[in-house]
Amino acid sequence: MAGETDDAIERADRESFTRQPPKTLKGQIGYLIRQLGSAKAVAQEIVVTADSVNRYRRGARKHARPDIAAKIDDAVRQRWQPQVRKRRQQQAATTGGITVETRARFGYTAPIGTTDDGRFRRLTVHLPPAYAQHLFDARNTRSRRSRPGRNSHRCSAQ
Repeated sequence: MAGETDDAIERADRESFTRQPPKTLKGQIGYLIRQLGSAKAVAQEIVVTADSVNRYRRGARKHARPDIAAKIDDAVRQRWQPQVRKRRQQQAATTGGITVETRARFGYTAPIGTTDDGRFRRLTVHLPPAYAQHLFDARNTRSRRSRPGRNSHRCSAQ
């Protein structure tokens, strides 16, 4: 469940970007090198050799394998516009709160096929700023450790 919440907050953060992250492989690698400081650090992040990173940077390789391209894209998006993310979370934690949308199974004990049979329902709940702050604090504490599994919850800051 923790991974589900982290992913939902991450998606909400990405919706608040004021500019789009670089789309080309060369642009993405250039951005990562500026953020991490060296081709070697980028190589460790995306699990390739430093020579491969330099080939991507120079443009000698125009396309990365799909799995590597996904790692590069994720690494760029995780680091893109940290101040915008921080400002949006601060706003949600002090004034607006957040809206959480999830699915849950509701029903009564009844024979299968009757109207009282349990069904998945979509729940949308607005959390006040204090709860939003607790949610962000828990996420930040967890993100310093390891990230567990993922699912399909959605959050949006207001």
